[in-house]
Formats: sequence, structure tokens, C-alpha cells
Amino acid sequence: MYFIQRSTPRRCKHITAANPFQFAILRTTFSLTLLGLVALTVEARAEDPAVATVTVTAKKEPVVKKLDKTVYDVSNMARAANGTGQDVLQSTPGVSVTADGQIAVKGNTQVTVLVNGKPTAMMSGDERAVALQTMSGTDIASIEVITNPSAAYNANGGAIVNIVLKRNRKPGAHAQLKGSATDQGLWNAGASGDVTRKDISVHSNLAYRRDGTQKSRRSAVDWNNPVSGQAGSTVQTSEIFVRRKVQSAALGVDYALSDTDSLSLSASYNDRASRPLLDTLNVARNAAGKSIYHRISYGPNEQADDSASLSYSHQDAGTALKAMLQRSNTKGLIDKSYRDVFVEPARATSYSRGATRSARHLNQATLDWSRASGHGQWGMGLDIQDEVNDLYNYQASVDRLTGQETPDADTTNGYAVATTLSAAYITDQIRHGQWEALLGGRIERMALRVRPAQGAMQTGRWQAFNPSLHLKYAASDKTDLTLSYRRSLQRPDPRDLNPFTTYVDAQNLSRGNPGLKPQLLTSWEIGTDADMEHLSGSVSAFYRTSRDTVADARSFADNVLVTSKQNGGQARSAGVTGSLDWTPDAKLSLGMDGGVYRVVLSTPDLYGAVRQDGIAGYINLRASYNAGPDNLSLDAHGQTSSITPLGRHGATSNVNLSWKRQLTKTLSLTVNASDIFDGSKRTYRTDASTFRQTGYDHFVARRVYVGFVKKLE
Repeated sequence: MYFIQRSTPRRCKHITAANPFQFAILRTTFSLTLLGLVALTVEARAEDPAVATVTVTAKKEPVVKKLDKTVYDVSNMARAANGTGQDVLQSTPGVSVTADGQIAVKGNTQVTVLVNGKPTAMMSGDERAVALQTMSGTDIASIEVITNPSAAYNANGGAIVNIVLKRNRKPGAHAQLKGSATDQGLWNAGASGDVTRKDISVHSNLAYRRDGTQKSRRSAVDWNNPVSGQAGSTVQTSEIFVRRKVQSAALGVDYALSDTDSLSLSASYNDRASRPLLDTLNVARNAAGKSIYHRISYGPNEQADDSASLSYSHQDAGTALKAMLQRSNTKGLIDKSYRDVFVEPARATSYSRGATRSARHLNQATLDWSRASGHGQWGMGLDIQDEVNDLYNYQASVDRLTGQETPDADTTNGYAVATTLSAAYITDQIRHGQWEALLGGRIERMALRVRPAQGAMQTGRWQAFNPSLHLKYAASDKTDLTLSYRRSLQRPDPRDLNPFTTYVDAQNLSRGNPGLKPQLLTSWEIGTDADMEHLSGSVSAFYRTSRDTVADARSFADNVLVTSKQNGGQARSAGVTGSLDWTPDAKLSLGMDGGVYRVVLSTPDLYGAVRQDGIAGYINLRASYNAGPDNLSLDAHGQTSSITPLGRHGATSNVNLSWKRQLTKTLSLTVNASDIFDGSKRTYRTDASTFRQTGYDHFVARRVYVGFVKKLE
């Protein structure tokens, strides 16, 4: 790795939020397409002659275990009918999701989320949680869980969760209407349709949601300055109900050029907007005395995503080729304007105007080829990604009489982070007797450019060869032994490369580090799978390490906690995971999975590295019962407390109940009760040399939705 500094000044382009007119045009286009599909459905039903037909049906396997991944069919999940993408992931074995959208796979929090096997702009950074919380669960066909990805995947340092969307290519026309509602005036409605005639298939969906979440937070910080001897404390509390409007649309076209060749075009658009009224009570104490004030803000907050992709596929006997071009964008606006109403000591209200505008543009080109061989299958491919993150921060004090704004030079800034990734991989799947192996290697070259609005551009370049290994030994027809290994780099989050200071809230500022390097992560896993007539289970052990780990570097200045990032930490974890599923008959199925693991962290602090050692675990329980037209399912989740760099997170739990009633062949009623016991409150603690912080985040997820699904076939 080498690092270069340049003195060329750059300016950061101005970023605008989502354009309502743009969405209106797209919504009209998608609506007309969808109405056309529905009309075709009705027309097809009216024109179809009454002829004798023979229908052959086969039950789809709910779980398919492959050499490098496990595929879970969620197309008929009761909770997905009117739930979100986060609901579906939370109900997937091996996956843990907190109420605020943090994802872990078998205890591994380094998780990349793909959509149809590819990264998108909306599934990166802080925007991912909101995207999953507003994605329609009924659009998801399956979830692929990949704990140790093969070299064919850009793992970015961790596990992968791949969301595979539904795509109905059955001949004829079909449509579906759905909707659900709950308290607080929250509801959602959507429609989807598809038509397949000869060589062409068109599918589209349109949805509108009024989401909402109640959030309460508390943070208490006791700080000290070892140089000056000064000390003090701040306490911050808030409670808010965030209401969000979400509009989404998607359109796809598949065209069969021949028996072996096809083209696919897809496009999607999502728009999210909220205007939260946030009242944060701040209490500060230091040598100068005590101050109490309310910091009140109104938003708005906006986020818009769009993506378009074109793919070509060729498949014949023994050979497969797929080429894809994709562009995705995410634009966001977080309004940080506020007014401070002082209680003690009493003084005039002060005003501030501020905002953070962001945009992420991801262009990707991939080429994947595979060919059957005498011993198995060869595979190779290319992956080129060009990602640009533009961020602009503005904060200014406002004269309450004249309205004149005075920008804060410390927190008004702009910068762009451009990342170019070029990768080539090769895999070789070998079958010999009872053995099966998947060998792989991936060469990656990464170029990083940080361009401040004012100042010198900084660049960094890295290259690495990352191997992967997957082995399976069939001990019997029902028992397999497995071993997997993967090494990969994890790129720094573009927001962590900010060379300036950013306002977060009255208690917090963030300051990036443009000199961050990628983390190097390795993972081993060994296990066994066994299947019997009504029972299946698995047990595995893992060992994971990370080097040059990115850790928080925190300091305290003027009663404000300043958080930056730095390399230098190390982490190790080792543990055991397992799963057990029992299906005594066609009506009842029971299952559980969980894990216990030990984590060791080494984190830089003021007086040197701090070593931590702790035990953590998770458990997921699930049950489903079918009785004629009724389906009742329950899933429960628990995560123990766990250590974090210089701190600890508290335990959380979640219990969900879903009931689906098939009223007619084409109409069903759904009732989803989420987080029945309200166990999503999560405490945290940090003990550093210069401060001690305790608090909690409570995202209230307890809610009961009643909805319907109507099919037109």
C-alpha cells in the first residue's frame, strides 16, 4: 500500500435533495405500466377458452444448503405478506437484526447486503437501515446467507446477505393488490403485476407507505481533561415519534433472444420523507456552573434512491455467461437547523441553521463465466465498481432580529470520496467421490481519492490477493462435514474519511480521518450437517480475526464529545453455532438456531491499547402451524450483552406473531404482531481515559398490523 498527497484544491459540488417532479413523472410511468398489466390480467382471464388442463405442482424446498451458502425460501412467509425487508431478515435463521437496523450473521456484525447478487447505493452506509425498514417484504423471494463468501463475491470483509427479489415468468398475466394498517395512522398499500407473452415478460410494482417509529434516547457523559484538570458532565434525553412517507416503484422487462440468450432490463425508484419534531433536553455541569436548555428541531429529512441495470445471459449445455451493467444512486438531506430554549440560566433563545446533504453514485460492470469440466466446474469473472460519495455540511448561527446567518467555519465543509475497485476472480469446483471442494482466488485493486472542497486532494491505493476455500465430505447420504475459509479487505466507510468536523447533536461532533486504511479480515468455519426423516440440524465452530481494525478515537472539548476514527485495533472471536429443525407432520414445524462466542478486542486509548475479553451469544426460535386455511407462525429472537471497543452493549429481545387466513382462493387476511414484549431497548456504556458514557436507545417496534392480499389470476 502506498499513500500520496496532492496540493490541488478541489471544490465539492452542491447536492440537492430528491426532486418531487422527477418522482411524479416516474410514478405516472410506473402507474400506467401497472394499470396496463392489471388490464391484461383481466383481459386474459376473459379471453382464455375453457380447455382441459393438467397442472403439475411440486413443493419448493424451504431451505437449500449449497457448498458456499444457504438459501431460505421466504416467498410464502406470513410475516412478509405486509411486512418490511427488515422483518424478513429478522425471521431468517442465522441472521440477527436489532430494531434500529443493525445486522449480524452468526455473531458477525461485518455484513454486506446485496440485492439480486449485486451491491446497490441504498444498501451502503447509514442509508441501509432505512432502506430495509421501508422495503416491501412481499417482494422478496428468498434470502441467501453466506457466512464465508467464495472468491466470486466482493465480501468487503465479512458475511453476505443476498436479497433475491421475486420475478414471475409464468405464462399469462397476473396481478396482486395488498394493504395493511395499524394505530397512529400508519398504513401501506401496494400493487404488482406481470405479464408473459411468448418471448417477453414485463413486471412492475407500485407502493405507498406511511411508516412511523417512536424513539427515545438518553446519554450521560462524565468527562475529564488530564492536562488542565477540568471535569464536568452532560446529560441528553429525547423522545420522538418519526412519521415517514415512502413511495416506491419498480419495472422490469425480460426478453428471450433465443433458447440460450436473454436480455433483462430493470429500474426502480424510492422516495422517503419525514419531518420529525425533536425536543432534546440538555443538562450540563462544569466548574462554571449548571446549564439547562431544550434543543428543538423540525427536519425535514429526505432520502431518494434509484437504480437501473441491463444484463445479458447466455446458457447452453455446460456453459454459462452473464454480463451486467448497473447504476444506482442515493441522495439524502438531513436538516440540522434548531433553536435553543434556555431554562437555566435564563437568556434569549438562540437559532442555528444547518444541513447535511449527501449523494452516492455507484456504477458497476460485471462479467461472470462458468463451464462444466470433467471434475466439476470452472468459473471466472471481472468486477469493476466506481463509487462517488459527495457530502456537504452547513451550520450557521442566525441573528433572531435580522435573520442574518454566520457560518461556523469548523462545521461548514464539503468533500467527495471517489473509490474505484477492480477485481478478477477464478473458482474451481471439484467433485471426487464423497468429496466436493470449491477453490477460489480474488485479486483486488482499490484506488481511493478524498477531495475536500478546499485543500489538497489525498489518494490511497491498495491491492490484495484474497483466497477462499470450501470443502464438503459426504460421510453418508444424510450427513456432511464442511470446512470454509475466506480472507478479504473491508474498505473504510466514506463518512469516516471526512477531513473536517461535522455537527451531530448538542453532545456530539464527528471528525473523519482521510488516512484510514482498509481492515484485513479472515474467517474459518468447520461444521457438520445432518438430515433425518423429520429432523435436521447443524453444528459449526468458527474463528475470525481482524487487523488494522477501525476504532473510535474520542476526545472532549467545550462540553462536546468529538468522535473520530483510527486504525490500530485488533479483534478475535471464536465460537460455536448450531441449528435444529423438526417437522413432525405436514402441519407443524419447529426450529431454533443460536450461538455462543468469545470476543477479544484490543483498542487504542490515550495511555495505550486496552484489551477486552467477553462472552456473547444469540438465539432464534421459530414455530409454524397450518390448519386448513389458517397459518400461525411465531419467531422469537434474543441477543445477549456484548463488548464493544472500550465499552459494552446491553441485551435485546424480540417476539413476533403472525396469522394468515386464506378467505378465498385469491384473498387472504394477515395479522402481524411485532415485538410483543417491547424488548428492543438497548443500553450502552463506554469507558475511555477522558470520559465515561452511559445511555440507551429505544426504537419501539411493538405494533399490530392488519392487512389483506388479493390476487388477480
